[in-house]
Amino acid sequence: MGKLLLIILCFFFPFLAVLIKYGPCMKVVWAILLQLIGHLPGVIYGIYQVTRNNEPTYY
Repeated sequence: MGKLLLIILCFFFPFLAVLIKYGPCMKVVWAILLQLIGHLPGVIYGIYQVTRNNEPTYY
């Protein structure tokens, strides 16, 4: 899935975009928790994780 589509998905479901990029890991849990605190922190964290220039880590 392209990076642009993941960024667009971050605006609606940030935790889902992080899950698609990294698979099930603690980053997804953080995205869900930040989403529960408020929508904006979840979006910011999701965009940050999706736009990072590193390979996905599955742990």
